[in-house]
Amino acid sequence: MDLCTIAFTAFAIILFLFTFKVLATSLNKNQRKYKYHPVGGTVFNQLLNFSRLHDYMTDLARKYRTYRLLGPLRNEIYTSEPANIEYILKTNFENYGKGQYNYIILKDLLGDGIFAVDGEKWRQQRKVSSYEFSTRFLRDFSSVVFRENVAKLVRILSEAANSNQIIDIQVSS
Repeated sequence: MDLCTIAFTAFAIILFLFTFKVLATSLNKNQRKYKYHPVGGTVFNQLLNFSRLHDYMTDLARKYRTYRLLGPLRNEIYTSEPANIEYILKTNFENYGKGQYNYIILKDLLGDGIFAVDGEKWRQQRKVSSYEFSTRFLRDFSSVVFRENVAKLVRILSEAANSNQIIDIQVSS
C-alpha cells in the first residue's frame, strides 16, 4: 500500500471514531435531561433499504410505534400511535406547524394551500375548505358516485342476462 492510501484510511478511521464519540456524548447528556423515543435508524439505513423504503418504514412503525430517525443535519420523529396523532393534529395543533422547511419543499407543488401553510394562512384555507368536507356535501357527492356505479353495474348485469352469460360475483377482501 502506498502512503496516500494509509493516510486516507487512518484519517477515515479517526473521523469515524470522533463522530461516534461526539454522538455518544451528546446522546448521553441529552438522555439524562429528557426521555427520548428509541432510535429506529438513520438516514443511512434508509439509503440501504431504498429499494423497499415503504416496507422498511412500515417495519419500523410496527416495531417501535413512535421512533426517531437520525440524520446528518436534523433528526425526525415518526409515530403511528393514535393517541400521539390525535394530540398533534387536534389537541395541540398549534405547536406542531409544518415549518419553513416543509413549506419550501411543498410550495412548488401545493402553492399556499392548506397542506403547505401554517398559522393564519392555514386557518383561512381551512375555513374555505371546511364546506367541502361537511357531512351534507359528502353525502350528496357519495350519492352521485353511488348512482353512477349502480348504473354501470345494472348495465353489465343486463348485458350478461340478455346474452345468457354466467357472472361470478365474489366479495374481495
